[in-house]
Amino acid sequence: MKKLAIIILGALGMVSCKKETLNLVPQTSLSSASFFKDAAQYNQALTGAYTNLRSVAFIGIYMDEMRSDNTFFTIYSADRGTSTSAEAMAEFIDNNISSQEPNNPGNRYGNDYSGISKVNTILTRLEKSTLAQADKDQISGEALFLRAFYYYDLVQHYGGVPLQLTEVTDVAGAFLPRSSADEVYNQIIADLNAAIPVLPVAKTFPQTGRATQGAAKMLLAYCYMSKQTKEYAKAETALLDITKMNYGLLSDYAAVFDLTNKNSKESIFEVQYKIGNDGQQSDFIWRFIPKTTNSEFILGLRGTNARGGLASGGWNVPTQEMVDSYEKGDLRLPASIAVAEGTINNEVMTITAVKSPVDYKPTTGVGYNYFIKKYLHPPYQVEYNTDDNWPVFRYSGALLLLAECLVAEGKAAEALPYINQVRQRAGLSALTTATKQNVSDEMRHELAFENHRWTDLVRNNMAIDVLNAKGVRMKALYGWLLPSTFNVTQNRLIYAIPFRELQINNKLTQNPGY
Repeated sequence: MKKLAIIILGALGMVSCKKETLNLVPQTSLSSASFFKDAAQYNQALTGAYTNLRSVAFIGIYMDEMRSDNTFFTIYSADRGTSTSAEAMAEFIDNNISSQEPNNPGNRYGNDYSGISKVNTILTRLEKSTLAQADKDQISGEALFLRAFYYYDLVQHYGGVPLQLTEVTDVAGAFLPRSSADEVYNQIIADLNAAIPVLPVAKTFPQTGRATQGAAKMLLAYCYMSKQTKEYAKAETALLDITKMNYGLLSDYAAVFDLTNKNSKESIFEVQYKIGNDGQQSDFIWRFIPKTTNSEFILGLRGTNARGGLASGGWNVPTQEMVDSYEKGDLRLPASIAVAEGTINNEVMTITAVKSPVDYKPTTGVGYNYFIKKYLHPPYQVEYNTDDNWPVFRYSGALLLLAECLVAEGKAAEALPYINQVRQRAGLSALTTATKQNVSDEMRHELAFENHRWTDLVRNNMAIDVLNAKGVRMKALYGWLLPSTFNVTQNRLIYAIPFRELQINNKLTQNPGY
């Protein structure tokens, strides 16, 4: 039997790339057998492994943000299409066959393993290469970070998964049983500890978009704080190291998301997008505004987002409880959320005004919908074609994660300076006491709509209570929600292993409750 080509260095994988920057434009398709000849080709393959991050950002909208108490969705009864699976995840009635198509949320599992497969091929070939040591260090550091990132994404959402650590070259090596969650976390930690010494420290801004020591230490801290047996002291060390690097808060919260500040000094790691006609664009805002007949009122361009399925508007809609949860005077509220007003016919809006959510009072007879504003940077030239990157780790998040860590260690007084730095920028008064709850609240508002809230709640053992309470609110608002929705139990803190994976690999076992 011929060797299996587990990664295809084609449309996404084989790209032109300089060492200094990420350039994600596809050029050609080549066989891995004739590839990996020099550092440039290794970097092309490495850039291909970065592209899977885009699916993680997209998938997280539905599986992390909408799963949390931050957002919900606007139902579109006329054409549910493929949207029912994403709705099921937000309602906690998803199962092992929910949304398995490649462009839908349920494919998170396959996307992560695709990235891991690409990285494993790079690392396996790199061991035998004659590249200069400096090139080996750069390539291996980034590759190990990416493998750790994808495995962290898997263990957070599915629990223990198979640990594939080398290039797969035969059928026997392709199908492995699940490792325990602890074993996966230990591998992530090992990869990051190997990557950190050879990754660079960010020194100039804007950054290139490639992995750095800061990004690896942030992921390492999350890992130490998420595993079953927490290692807060080690997380504290990693986070304190980040505070001694060259990062800093921008003076204005809204400016963090401005297109001129991509990869700024506040950015520790973000998923790279570029507006254009070569497939590198983002499209978040088109999904976040209401389904509308006149998108130009908000976006400056008429487009079609009033349809069914995921390629429509009305997703990731901030809840009223989320809007109400901001402290009075919090500058992050108007920077993060806006209100579209207009007439609503068959769940599609014709927009007549866009207003601030601060002290917003609905007008009798006028329809309204909240929408996420922080990714709104019009005018646009082509529908579903925007330039926004997706933030993964920000310096403000590092400060708040450090505050969470210190509180958990019984060092609440030491946590105060870090949480208050973030609050000061938000226009809020300083806290006099740091608690688990107020640190969690601060993280909720600082990192709102960046796909952190669900995993933050799980990490802090708050998810069951918070999401069952959301269910009570949602059922009071929406009579179409089934009685079986929002039955949030321990089993629902991770997702089902996709049915297709169980069919392909008979060594896999399903998570309890699915």
